[in-house]
Amino acid sequence: MTTDVSTAGAAATRRPPTLPSLTGLRFFAALLVFGFHITLSASPIPPNDPINPFADPAVAAAAERVFVTTGYIGVSFFFVLSGFLLAWAAKPGERMTLFWRRRIVKIFPNHLVMWVLAMVLFAAAITPVHASVLNFFLLSAYSPDGAVNVAVNPPSWTLCIELLFYLLFPLLFLGVRRIRVDRLWLWAALMVVGMVLIQVINLTLIPDTPKSAITPVSSYQFWFGYIFPPSRLFEFVLGSILARIVLENRWPAFRTWHVALVCVAGFALVNVVPFVWTFNVATIVPIAMLIATVAAGDAAGKKNFLQSRPMQWLGDTSFGFYLCQGVVIFWARQAMGNATFSTPVALLVVAGFFGLTILGGWALYSLVEKPMMDRFARPRRIPAPVAVAPA
Repeated sequence: MTTDVSTAGAAATRRPPTLPSLTGLRFFAALLVFGFHITLSASPIPPNDPINPFADPAVAAAAERVFVTTGYIGVSFFFVLSGFLLAWAAKPGERMTLFWRRRIVKIFPNHLVMWVLAMVLFAAAITPVHASVLNFFLLSAYSPDGAVNVAVNPPSWTLCIELLFYLLFPLLFLGVRRIRVDRLWLWAALMVVGMVLIQVINLTLIPDTPKSAITPVSSYQFWFGYIFPPSRLFEFVLGSILARIVLENRWPAFRTWHVALVCVAGFALVNVVPFVWTFNVATIVPIAMLIATVAAGDAAGKKNFLQSRPMQWLGDTSFGFYLCQGVVIFWARQAMGNATFSTPVALLVVAGFFGLTILGGWALYSLVEKPMMDRFARPRRIPAPVAVAPA
């Protein structure tokens, strides 16, 4: 990668505008994951009983068919969005230790609260000690053992990947900043090629046995293609490159219907391609278009409902909403004996679980995440000494 002296760093010298629409959009990504979790036919918590609350087999199958891939879409969206937002707000010359401090304070307090809650409610009885320890330090996703990589609070495996990217971001972004403006699109395409190569390796070199208890591929293939942290770095870097494209005013002026059409096509594609391609490859273009187009609209001063106060509140609580699902859905459904219900009652059950998860997400945000960020995300300023006038 080489630097175009006339343009490199041009975006970095400007203070980028805020992106409230992406905050609102985060909630819909978390909602996609919720729909995926509440309709699962096999829980990630042993003994992998069904989560889906619908007693009617046809309704249960239809619900699972609609949401069977939305969890993968939501997770991929979060990874690209994370890379985008970090690059958008990157401060040239910022100390790496200060950046790491801010990101660790962002994810660890919520994670540790849910780790303790999950251990008390169910995980201590079914989780090997080494898996609990690895998950505590967000290292569990590096293990190919299914009893380890989604241990304790199952959604927390994604935080292992986030943590790796946070640690690498200051170095990775040095490279992203040095990409010539006229080569940004080339490097964005190379990130997509990298995602394709990961799944090619997955299908050709990774053992296809034993079969995973919760997916149609082997536990090793599910781990390598979906959970193994280095395999997901391409999405983060793509997000960072997209941020530069938007900041450099190189993003095309797509209309809302363009993005909507591509998203519908992506959803249709993800439901017909072989399973490993649903992890990110089949929907990466719609996700990239959605994030970059919404960000470009915010940068241009356009208004939309995502910027409303309710959507900002939902977006702020989306991280907690996501993390709470492992306890609210998986443990609570197990505590109910995985009972199924008539369709009207099952819909009420889903609504109840949604309300409990929203409540848990709000509690994490208002009682843990925000206070910890306010107190510890930045070094405390030492008051300047008061000058004393001479007598």
